[in-house]
Amino acid sequence: MTTRVIYLDNNATTMVAPEVVAAMLPFLQKFYGNPSSMHSFGGDVAKHIDHAREQLSHLLDCSPETLIFTSCGTESNNTAIFGTLEAMQEKRRHLVTTMVEHPAVRNPINFLAKKGYRITELPVDRQGMLDMDKVREAITEETALVSVMYANNETGVIFPIEEIGQIAKAKGALFHVDAVQAVGKIPIALANSTIDLLTLSGHKLHAPKGIGALFIRRGVRMRPFLMGGHQERGRRGGTEAVPNIVALGVAAELAQSHFAEESTRVKALRDRLETWILEHIPNTILNGHPEKRLPNTSNIAFEYIEGEAILLSLAQLGICASSGSACTSGSLEPSHVLRAMNVPFTAIHGSTRFSLSRYNTDSDIDYVIAHLPAVIERLRKMSPFTSKADIELPDVLKEKYDAGQ
Repeated sequence: MTTRVIYLDNNATTMVAPEVVAAMLPFLQKFYGNPSSMHSFGGDVAKHIDHAREQLSHLLDCSPETLIFTSCGTESNNTAIFGTLEAMQEKRRHLVTTMVEHPAVRNPINFLAKKGYRITELPVDRQGMLDMDKVREAITEETALVSVMYANNETGVIFPIEEIGQIAKAKGALFHVDAVQAVGKIPIALANSTIDLLTLSGHKLHAPKGIGALFIRRGVRMRPFLMGGHQERGRRGGTEAVPNIVALGVAAELAQSHFAEESTRVKALRDRLETWILEHIPNTILNGHPEKRLPNTSNIAFEYIEGEAILLSLAQLGICASSGSACTSGSLEPSHVLRAMNVPFTAIHGSTRFSLSRYNTDSDIDYVIAHLPAVIERLRKMSPFTSKADIELPDVLKEKYDAGQ
Protein backbone atom coordinates (compact mmCIF):
# COMPACT_ATOMS: atom_id res chain seq x y z
CA MET A 1 0.00 0.00 0.00
CA THR A 2 1.33 3.41 -0.96
CA THR A 3 2.35 5.97 1.64
CA ARG A 4 1.40 8.84 -0.64
CA VAL A 5 -1.94 10.51 0.08
CA ILE A 6 -3.88 12.36 -2.61
CA TYR A 7 -6.75 13.93 -0.70
CA LEU A 8 -9.75 14.66 -2.92
CA ASP A 9 -12.47 14.45 -0.26
CA ASN A 10 -12.56 18.04 0.95
CA ASN A 11 -16.36 18.23 1.00
CA ALA A 12 -16.21 15.63 3.78
CA THR A 13 -13.60 17.52 5.79
CA THR A 14 -10.50 19.62 5.19
CA MET A 15 -6.97 19.72 6.46
CA VAL A 16 -6.55 22.26 9.25
CA ALA A 17 -4.46 25.07 7.81
CA PRO A 18 -1.01 25.46 9.41
CA GLU A 19 -1.78 29.10 10.22
CA VAL A 20 -4.94 27.96 12.00
CA VAL A 21 -3.06 25.41 14.10
CA ALA A 22 -0.52 28.04 15.10
CA ALA A 23 -3.30 30.43 16.14
CA MET A 24 -5.00 27.76 18.26
CA LEU A 25 -2.02 26.55 20.26
CA PRO A 26 -1.68 29.49 22.69
CA PHE A 27 -5.30 28.99 23.73
CA LEU A 28 -4.68 25.33 24.45
CA GLN A 29 -1.52 25.90 26.47
CA LYS A 30 -1.14 29.46 27.76
CA PHE A 31 -4.39 31.43 27.52
CA TYR A 32 -6.73 28.78 28.88
CA GLY A 33 -8.92 30.98 31.09
CA ASN A 34 -12.70 30.89 31.01
CA PRO A 35 -13.86 33.95 29.02
CA SER A 36 -16.76 34.43 31.46
CA SER A 37 -14.45 34.81 34.47
CA MET A 38 -14.22 38.14 36.30
CA HIS A 39 -10.41 38.09 36.46
CA SER A 40 -8.32 39.44 33.62
CA PHE A 41 -6.73 36.06 32.87
CA GLY A 42 -10.13 34.87 31.64
CA GLY A 43 -11.55 38.20 30.60
CA ASP A 44 -8.70 38.87 28.20
CA VAL A 45 -9.56 35.64 26.39
CA ALA A 46 -13.04 37.00 25.64
CA LYS A 47 -11.44 39.70 23.48
CA HIS A 48 -10.13 37.00 21.16
CA ILE A 49 -13.64 35.59 20.76
CA ASP A 50 -14.81 39.05 19.74
CA HIS A 51 -11.97 39.30 17.23
CA ALA A 52 -12.83 35.91 15.71
CA ARG A 53 -16.44 37.00 15.37
CA GLU A 54 -15.28 40.09 13.50
CA GLN A 55 -13.09 38.01 11.19
CA LEU A 56 -16.03 35.74 10.36
CA SER A 57 -18.34 38.72 9.85
CA HIS A 58 -15.92 40.15 7.27
CA LEU A 59 -16.05 36.87 5.34
CA LEU A 60 -19.85 36.91 5.33
CA ASP A 61 -20.36 40.68 5.03
CA CYS A 62 -22.57 40.94 8.10
CA SER A 63 -22.52 42.50 11.55
CA PRO A 64 -20.57 40.55 14.21
CA GLU A 65 -23.58 40.75 16.54
CA THR A 66 -25.62 38.61 14.12
CA LEU A 67 -23.29 35.62 14.52
CA ILE A 68 -23.30 32.98 17.24
CA PHE A 69 -20.73 30.21 17.59
CA THR A 70 -21.93 26.60 17.78
CA SER A 71 -20.26 23.20 17.84
CA CYS A 72 -20.90 22.28 14.19
CA GLY A 73 -23.11 22.67 11.15
CA THR A 74 -25.59 20.12 12.46
CA GLU A 75 -26.15 22.10 15.65
CA SER A 76 -26.50 25.29 13.64
CA ASN A 77 -29.12 23.71 11.37
CA ASN A 78 -31.05 22.28 14.30
CA THR A 79 -30.92 25.63 16.09
CA ALA A 80 -32.16 27.50 13.04
CA ILE A 81 -35.05 25.12 12.40
CA PHE A 82 -36.26 24.31 15.91
CA GLY A 83 -35.37 27.67 17.46
CA THR A 84 -37.37 29.75 15.00
CA LEU A 85 -40.38 27.43 14.97
CA GLU A 86 -40.47 27.41 18.78
CA ALA A 87 -40.52 31.21 18.75
CA MET A 88 -43.42 31.22 16.26
CA GLN A 89 -45.55 29.16 18.65
CA GLU A 90 -47.14 27.18 15.80
CA LYS A 91 -48.69 30.18 14.08
CA ARG A 92 -47.74 28.60 10.75
CA ARG A 93 -47.44 24.85 10.19
CA HIS A 94 -45.92 24.48 6.71
CA LEU A 95 -42.25 23.95 5.84
CA VAL A 96 -40.61 24.00 2.41
CA THR A 97 -37.31 22.29 1.67
CA THR A 98 -35.71 20.26 -1.14
CA MET A 99 -35.27 16.57 -1.81
CA VAL A 100 -31.48 16.92 -1.80
CA GLU A 101 -30.77 18.50 1.60
CA HIS A 102 -28.11 17.23 3.98
CA PRO A 103 -29.33 14.87 6.75
CA ALA A 104 -28.72 17.70 9.26
CA VAL A 105 -31.73 19.42 7.66
CA ARG A 106 -33.70 16.45 6.34
CA ASN A 107 -33.88 14.62 9.66
CA PRO A 108 -35.08 17.57 11.77
CA ILE A 109 -37.73 18.32 9.15
CA ASN A 110 -38.81 14.67 9.01
CA PHE A 111 -39.10 14.80 12.81
CA LEU A 112 -41.35 17.86 12.54
CA ALA A 113 -43.51 16.06 9.98
CA LYS A 114 -44.26 13.48 12.67
CA LYS A 115 -45.27 16.35 14.95
CA GLY A 116 -47.91 17.51 12.51
CA TYR A 117 -46.09 19.98 10.29
CA ARG A 118 -46.93 19.84 6.60
CA ILE A 119 -43.79 19.41 4.50
CA THR A 120 -43.17 20.23 0.85
CA GLU A 121 -39.99 18.74 -0.62
CA LEU A 122 -39.04 20.41 -3.87
CA PRO A 123 -37.74 18.09 -6.63
CA VAL A 124 -34.66 18.69 -8.78
CA ASP A 125 -33.98 17.91 -12.42
CA ARG A 126 -31.32 15.64 -13.94
CA GLN A 127 -28.68 18.35 -13.37
CA GLY A 128 -29.71 18.83 -9.76
CA MET A 129 -31.41 22.18 -10.37
CA LEU A 130 -34.70 23.44 -8.94
CA ASP A 131 -37.74 24.38 -11.01
CA MET A 132 -38.46 27.94 -9.86
CA ASP A 133 -42.11 27.71 -10.89
CA LYS A 134 -42.51 24.85 -8.41
CA VAL A 135 -40.74 26.93 -5.77
CA ARG A 136 -43.26 29.73 -6.28
CA GLU A 137 -46.15 27.27 -6.06
CA ALA A 138 -44.82 25.66 -2.89
CA ILE A 139 -44.30 28.78 -0.73
CA THR A 140 -47.58 30.21 0.57
CA GLU A 141 -48.88 32.45 3.36
CA GLU A 142 -49.03 29.31 5.52
CA THR A 143 -45.30 28.63 5.15
CA ALA A 144 -43.35 29.18 8.35
CA LEU A 145 -39.85 28.35 7.14
CA VAL A 146 -38.09 27.71 3.85
CA SER A 147 -34.86 25.73 4.25
CA VAL A 148 -32.71 25.37 1.13
CA MET A 149 -28.99 24.59 0.93
CA TYR A 150 -26.67 27.05 -0.78
CA ALA A 151 -24.64 24.36 -2.54
CA ASN A 152 -25.12 20.61 -2.59
CA ASN A 153 -22.51 18.60 -0.72
CA GLU A 154 -22.51 15.72 -3.23
CA THR A 155 -22.68 17.47 -6.60
CA GLY A 156 -21.63 21.03 -5.74
CA VAL A 157 -24.73 22.39 -7.51
CA ILE A 158 -25.49 25.97 -6.41
CA PHE A 159 -29.12 26.99 -5.98
CA PRO A 160 -30.50 30.48 -6.88
CA ILE A 161 -30.62 31.50 -3.23
CA GLU A 162 -31.51 35.17 -3.59
CA GLU A 163 -34.39 34.42 -5.95
CA ILE A 164 -35.77 31.81 -3.54
CA GLY A 165 -35.36 34.24 -0.66
CA GLN A 166 -37.35 36.91 -2.47
CA ILE A 167 -40.23 34.48 -2.94
CA ALA A 168 -40.09 33.53 0.75
CA LYS A 169 -40.05 37.17 1.85
CA ALA A 170 -43.07 37.99 -0.31
CA LYS A 171 -45.05 35.33 1.55
CA GLY A 172 -43.79 36.30 5.00
CA ALA A 173 -41.80 33.09 5.52
CA LEU A 174 -38.40 32.88 7.18
CA PHE A 175 -35.55 31.76 4.93
CA HIS A 176 -32.87 29.41 6.26
CA VAL A 177 -29.83 28.46 4.18
CA ASP A 178 -27.48 25.59 4.95
CA ALA A 179 -24.26 27.05 3.54
CA VAL A 180 -21.88 24.52 5.08
CA GLN A 181 -20.40 23.58 1.70
CA ALA A 182 -20.43 27.07 0.22
CA VAL A 183 -18.80 29.23 2.91
CA GLY A 184 -15.14 29.71 2.15
CA LYS A 185 -15.41 28.45 -1.42
CA ILE A 186 -17.47 31.23 -2.96
CA PRO A 187 -18.18 34.79 -1.76
CA ILE A 188 -21.35 35.24 0.31
CA ALA A 189 -22.67 38.68 1.27
CA LEU A 190 -25.38 38.70 3.93
CA ALA A 191 -25.77 42.43 4.61
CA ASN A 192 -28.31 43.01 1.84
CA SER A 193 -29.35 39.40 1.36
CA THR A 194 -32.80 37.81 1.66
CA ILE A 195 -31.32 35.16 3.98
CA ASP A 196 -32.63 35.21 7.55
CA LEU A 197 -30.53 32.35 8.91
CA LEU A 198 -27.33 30.83 7.54
CA THR A 199 -25.31 27.92 8.90
CA LEU A 200 -21.65 27.01 8.45
CA SER A 201 -19.10 24.54 9.76
CA GLY A 202 -15.43 25.23 10.43
CA HIS A 203 -14.02 21.89 9.30
CA LYS A 204 -15.19 22.54 5.75
CA LEU A 205 -12.89 25.58 5.42
CA HIS A 206 -9.65 24.40 7.03
CA ALA A 207 -10.60 24.95 10.68
CA PRO A 208 -10.86 22.01 13.11
CA LYS A 209 -13.92 19.86 13.72
CA GLY A 210 -16.11 20.94 16.61
CA ILE A 211 -16.82 24.54 15.64
CA GLY A 212 -19.64 26.05 13.61
CA ALA A 213 -21.61 29.26 13.43
CA LEU A 214 -25.12 30.52 12.80
CA PHE A 215 -26.08 33.86 11.27
CA ILE A 216 -29.36 35.23 12.67
CA ARG A 217 -30.59 38.39 11.01
CA ARG A 218 -31.60 41.17 13.37
CA GLY A 219 -35.31 40.97 14.17
CA VAL A 220 -35.59 37.20 13.72
CA ARG A 221 -37.09 35.73 16.88
CA MET A 222 -35.28 32.65 18.14
CA ARG A 223 -35.47 30.48 21.23
CA PRO A 224 -32.10 29.04 22.32
CA PHE A 225 -31.59 25.45 21.25
CA LEU A 226 -29.04 24.93 24.05
CA MET A 227 -30.17 26.56 27.27
CA GLY A 228 -27.57 27.27 29.91
CA GLY A 229 -25.49 30.28 30.80
CA HIS A 230 -25.36 33.76 29.36
CA GLN A 231 -22.86 32.92 26.61
CA GLU A 232 -23.43 34.21 23.08
CA ARG A 233 -25.69 36.96 24.48
CA GLY A 234 -28.03 34.32 25.86
CA ARG A 235 -28.59 32.68 22.47
CA ARG A 236 -26.43 29.58 22.99
CA GLY A 237 -25.46 28.27 26.42
CA GLY A 238 -22.17 26.54 27.16
CA THR A 239 -18.61 27.62 27.85
CA GLU A 240 -17.05 28.79 24.61
CA ALA A 241 -14.55 26.50 22.85
CA VAL A 242 -12.02 29.33 22.62
CA PRO A 243 -9.27 27.52 20.64
CA ASN A 244 -11.77 26.41 18.02
CA ILE A 245 -13.43 29.82 17.82
CA VAL A 246 -10.05 31.49 17.31
CA ALA A 247 -9.32 28.86 14.68
CA LEU A 248 -12.53 29.59 12.79
CA GLY A 249 -11.73 33.30 12.77
CA VAL A 250 -8.32 32.72 11.22
CA ALA A 251 -9.73 30.18 8.75
CA ALA A 252 -12.35 32.73 7.68
CA GLU A 253 -9.67 35.35 7.10
CA LEU A 254 -7.61 32.90 5.05
CA ALA A 255 -10.64 31.83 3.01
CA GLN A 256 -11.38 35.43 2.09
CA SER A 257 -7.84 35.88 0.82
CA HIS A 258 -8.06 32.71 -1.31
CA PHE A 259 -11.35 33.27 -3.17
CA ALA A 260 -9.53 34.15 -6.38
CA GLU A 261 -7.47 30.96 -6.15
CA GLU A 262 -10.60 28.85 -5.55
CA SER A 263 -12.27 30.23 -8.66
CA THR A 264 -9.20 29.92 -10.89
CA ARG A 265 -6.45 27.45 -9.93
CA VAL A 266 -8.60 25.02 -7.90
CA LYS A 267 -11.34 25.11 -10.52
CA ALA A 268 -8.78 24.50 -13.26
CA LEU A 269 -7.51 21.42 -11.43
CA ARG A 270 -11.07 20.16 -11.01
CA ASP A 271 -11.86 20.77 -14.66
CA ARG A 272 -8.69 19.05 -15.87
CA LEU A 273 -9.45 15.93 -13.86
CA GLU A 274 -13.11 15.91 -14.84
CA THR A 275 -12.54 16.55 -18.54
CA TRP A 276 -9.86 13.87 -18.76
CA ILE A 277 -12.09 11.27 -17.11
CA LEU A 278 -15.10 12.03 -19.30
CA GLU A 279 -13.01 12.00 -22.47
CA HIS A 280 -10.79 8.99 -21.80
CA ILE A 281 -12.83 6.58 -19.65
CA PRO A 282 -15.90 5.24 -21.46
CA ASN A 283 -19.37 5.09 -19.90
CA THR A 284 -18.85 8.00 -17.53
CA ILE A 285 -21.44 10.67 -16.71
CA LEU A 286 -21.19 14.02 -14.94
CA ASN A 287 -23.72 14.30 -12.12
CA GLY A 288 -24.75 17.91 -11.65
CA HIS A 289 -24.84 21.14 -13.59
CA PRO A 290 -21.69 21.69 -15.68
CA GLU A 291 -21.39 25.36 -14.66
CA LYS A 292 -23.64 26.24 -11.70
CA ARG A 293 -21.65 24.48 -9.00
CA LEU A 294 -18.81 24.94 -6.57
CA PRO A 295 -15.39 25.34 -8.19
CA ASN A 296 -13.91 22.40 -6.29
CA THR A 297 -16.52 19.65 -6.76
CA SER A 298 -16.95 16.98 -9.41
CA ASN A 299 -19.33 14.03 -9.12
CA ILE A 300 -18.81 11.44 -11.83
CA ALA A 301 -20.72 8.21 -12.43
CA PHE A 302 -18.72 5.21 -13.61
CA GLU A 303 -21.34 2.93 -15.10
CA TYR A 304 -21.68 -0.81 -14.38
CA ILE A 305 -19.48 -0.90 -11.23
CA GLU A 306 -19.91 -0.25 -7.51
CA GLY A 307 -18.68 2.98 -5.98
CA GLU A 308 -17.46 1.19 -2.86
CA ALA A 309 -15.14 -0.94 -4.98
CA ILE A 310 -13.82 2.18 -6.70
CA LEU A 311 -13.14 3.90 -3.39
CA LEU A 312 -11.40 0.88 -1.88
CA SER A 313 -9.21 0.46 -4.94
CA LEU A 314 -8.32 4.15 -4.96
CA ALA A 315 -7.60 4.08 -1.22
CA GLN A 316 -5.03 1.33 -1.79
CA LEU A 317 -3.28 3.79 -4.10
CA GLY A 318 -3.52 6.58 -1.51
CA ILE A 319 -6.30 8.43 -3.33
CA CYS A 320 -9.09 9.65 -1.07
CA ALA A 321 -12.49 10.30 -2.66
CA SER A 322 -16.11 9.70 -1.68
CA SER A 323 -19.31 8.10 -2.91
CA GLY A 324 -21.40 10.95 -1.50
CA SER A 325 -21.98 12.63 1.84
CA ALA A 326 -19.61 11.52 4.59
CA CYS A 327 -22.66 11.43 6.89
CA THR A 328 -24.35 8.75 4.77
CA SER A 329 -21.47 6.93 3.05
CA GLY A 330 -21.73 4.06 5.53
CA SER A 331 -25.13 3.18 4.10
CA LEU A 332 -25.57 0.66 1.31
CA GLU A 333 -28.52 2.63 -0.04
CA PRO A 334 -27.95 4.79 -3.13
CA SER A 335 -27.48 8.49 -2.51
CA HIS A 336 -30.80 10.28 -1.94
CA VAL A 337 -29.36 13.23 -3.86
CA LEU A 338 -28.59 11.20 -6.98
CA ARG A 339 -31.90 9.38 -6.73
CA ALA A 340 -33.71 12.71 -6.68
CA MET A 341 -31.76 13.62 -9.82
CA ASN A 342 -32.91 10.40 -11.51
CA VAL A 343 -29.38 9.19 -12.14
CA PRO A 344 -29.73 5.90 -14.07
CA PHE A 345 -29.55 2.62 -12.16
CA THR A 346 -26.51 1.68 -14.24
CA ALA A 347 -24.62 4.69 -12.87
CA ILE A 348 -25.91 5.61 -9.44
CA HIS A 349 -23.94 2.99 -7.50
CA GLY A 350 -20.73 3.86 -9.32
CA SER A 351 -20.94 7.60 -8.68
CA THR A 352 -17.80 9.06 -7.12
CA ARG A 353 -17.22 12.54 -5.73
CA PHE A 354 -13.88 14.29 -6.12
CA SER A 355 -13.67 17.48 -4.03
CA LEU A 356 -10.50 19.57 -4.09
CA SER A 357 -8.97 22.31 -1.96
CA ARG A 358 -6.29 24.95 -2.33
CA TYR A 359 -3.76 22.40 -1.04
CA ASN A 360 -4.16 20.18 -4.11
CA THR A 361 -1.57 20.38 -6.87
CA ASP A 362 -1.09 19.49 -10.52
CA SER A 363 0.91 16.45 -9.47
CA ASP A 364 -2.10 15.20 -7.50
CA ILE A 365 -4.23 15.29 -10.63
CA ASP A 366 -1.45 13.67 -12.68
CA TYR A 367 -1.31 10.82 -10.16
CA VAL A 368 -5.06 10.20 -10.30
CA ILE A 369 -5.12 10.32 -14.10
CA ALA A 370 -2.25 7.83 -14.22
CA HIS A 371 -3.95 5.27 -11.95
CA LEU A 372 -7.73 5.67 -12.32
CA PRO A 373 -8.18 4.08 -15.78
CA ALA A 374 -6.61 0.80 -14.69
CA VAL A 375 -8.81 0.73 -11.59
CA ILE A 376 -11.99 1.22 -13.61
CA GLU A 377 -10.94 -1.29 -16.28
CA ARG A 378 -10.13 -3.96 -13.68
CA LEU A 379 -13.40 -3.50 -11.82
CA ARG A 380 -15.44 -3.61 -15.00
CA LYS A 381 -13.77 -6.87 -15.99
CA MET A 382 -14.73 -8.28 -12.60
CA SER A 383 -18.31 -7.01 -12.85
CA PRO A 384 -21.00 -9.41 -14.12
CA PHE A 385 -22.60 -6.42 -15.89
CA THR A 386 -21.05 -4.94 -19.00
CA SER A 387 -23.97 -3.07 -20.51
CA LYS A 388 -27.35 -1.62 -19.67
CA ALA A 389 -29.02 -4.65 -21.21
CA ASP A 390 -27.23 -6.93 -18.75
CA ILE A 391 -28.81 -5.22 -15.76
CA GLU A 392 -32.29 -4.61 -17.10
CA LEU A 393 -34.55 -4.86 -14.06
CA PRO A 394 -37.87 -6.72 -13.87
CA ASP A 395 -40.83 -4.33 -13.89
CA VAL A 396 -41.61 -4.94 -10.21
CA LEU A 397 -38.05 -3.97 -9.19
CA LYS A 398 -38.08 -0.94 -11.49
CA GLU A 399 -41.20 0.30 -9.71
CA LYS A 400 -39.53 -0.12 -6.32
CA TYR A 401 -36.37 1.61 -7.51
CA ASP A 402 -38.30 4.56 -8.94
CA ALA A 403 -40.29 4.82 -5.68
CA GLY A 404 -37.11 4.96 -3.63
CA GLN A 405 -37.69 1.60 -1.90
